[in-house]
Amino acid sequence: MTDLLFRDDAYLRSCEARVVAVDAAGIRLDRTIFYPQGGGQPGDSGSLTLADGRIVAITDTRKGESPEDVVHIVVTGTPLPSPGDLVRAEIDWARRHRLMRMHTCLHLLSAVVSGAVTGGQIADGKGRLDFDVPGGALEKDAITARLNELIGGDHPVNPGWISDEELAARPELVRTMSVKPPIGQGRVRLLEIPGVDLQPCGGTHVRSTLEIGQVEVTKIESKGRQNRRVVVAFAG
Repeated sequence: MTDLLFRDDAYLRSCEARVVAVDAAGIRLDRTIFYPQGGGQPGDSGSLTLADGRIVAITDTRKGESPEDVVHIVVTGTPLPSPGDLVRAEIDWARRHRLMRMHTCLHLLSAVVSGAVTGGQIADGKGRLDFDVPGGALEKDAITARLNELIGGDHPVNPGWISDEELAARPELVRTMSVKPPIGQGRVRLLEIPGVDLQPCGGTHVRSTLEIGQVEVTKIESKGRQNRRVVVAFAG
């Protein structure tokens, strides 16, 4: 089990940690700020600095056997630390922050476009959601304008938790048809933008919509009779 520091503070850029295991899959730490790939958000990259000054590049971060088992992936052939070693973990903050901004933007997008979310993906500088919109005509300019209106509204973005039982009693909170929130651990991570969006999400997000910056809808594609893909990117 890894202590997931990013859950309590997505703005942490570094932390001290101890290596608990090293194998062919990668490096496991007792605590980490690295977000593992999941929910459409890529895993973090960055580095681990050992006590002797050696630096181990982390190219990706994935979940292991459980959501709280985090594997820090390195390039094949990299000299590895040993279990028990103390390291300083540091994420590529500029990249992470862009992912946080875009992930939060997609929550706004899911509030702007009516219809269940059938898929989604976040990338560095852009993202997309697929919507179940039977025969719906979506307008790029109208969606762009509404997104930027919400962004400029400086709405707070509040992470929290909901119990498995509460979520089961409120199935309308789950907007995604393709990915269901993980249950069975007693509680599920929840993200609320008051008056705008409320749904389960385990990703990392900015503190305010204003931090997202201006965006634009660059493409709307038909991906089937009812499926519409909306692609958003940072403007400028």
